[in-house]
Amino acid sequence: MSYPQLLENFINQLSRLPGVGRRSAERMAFWFLDQANEDVMGFARDMARLKEGLMFCARCNHLSDGEICTICEDADRDQKTVCVVEDPKDVIAIEKSGSYRGIYHVLLGSISPGDGRGPEQLKIQQLLDRVRQEEVVEVVIATDPDSDGEMTAIYLTKQLKPLGIRVSRIGVGLPVGGSLEFADMSTLSMSLNARRVIE
Repeated sequence: MSYPQLLENFINQLSRLPGVGRRSAERMAFWFLDQANEDVMGFARDMARLKEGLMFCARCNHLSDGEICTICEDADRDQKTVCVVEDPKDVIAIEKSGSYRGIYHVLLGSISPGDGRGPEQLKIQQLLDRVRQEEVVEVVIATDPDSDGEMTAIYLTKQLKPLGIRVSRIGVGLPVGGSLEFADMSTLSMSLNARRVIE
């Protein structure tokens, strides 16, 4: 059965979302059609605002709707401990664990020679500048425990150790090849609490 072209176009767009197949996209499209016009328009406005208004924090590269994110602005957080992650989703995962009260630095990726991504494409120089300027005491490296994450952790350690600060790596609990984003809260909490100093 063929749908009117407008509906078909919308279903095709929805099916591009991660984890959404054709059948799910059809259900979503018909759900939108069942909603009141003002609700659908509100949804569309919020989606447009999200794309236009969301930015990266100028200090840590986490997602923010202002120049500086709420985590960086929080005076109650330990400003001398910086947790380095690959992606803003990792910040959210760690925050949900409730086991970390420092601040963050988001690299916006990991070193991946296979994908043509080296240290220059990441926010590593910004991290090194922060460590020098903000009198950071400890950097916790919380990159994913896969090959790219491990390569990134090794590179960061080599860059950070000469600065005379404590460099630690999240500990046990995360499976090799896993992702912080999908780790459960107790595993993340255990990993942060069991971090080890890198010699």
